Formats: sequence, C-alpha cells, structure tokens
Amino acid sequence: MSVAAEAEQLALSLPLADRAKLAEKLIVSLPSPFVDEDDDWVEEALRRDREMDTDPETVMTHEEFFASLREHIK
Repeated sequence: MSVAAEAEQLALSLPLADRAKLAEKLIVSLPSPFVDEDDDWVEEALRRDREMDTDPETVMTHEEFFASLREHIK
C-alpha cells in the first residue's frame, strides 16, 4: 500500500472533528491563487472556527443568521 493510500485510510478512520481539523490543515497547505494566508479575512475565518470549536454556544444556524440579519436591517 502506498504512503498516500495508508494516510488516507488512517485519516478516514479518525473521528469527525479530527478529520475536519486535518482537512483544514491540508487545504491551507495547498497553494491557491485565491487565498493569501496574509489576508485578514483568512485569519478572521480561522479565529471564528477556533471560537466555534471552543464555545459551541456561539454557533448559529443558517436560519438564525438570516433572521438576525433581517432584524438588523429593519
């Protein structure tokens, strides 16, 4: 079995939260013309992701977010 196939098999056996963290690290490690890690929005997105991991009470559903947005627009 190749190293990549073995790594994939091990990764897929991880719990969901660990797979998500691994996926994030792998995606961030890829070069991309669309994402510059120095961009403030990338750091903000990562900060919010960490916040949701440490305090799930801060998480909003899609419906809650848009309801809140509609309230602020009024």
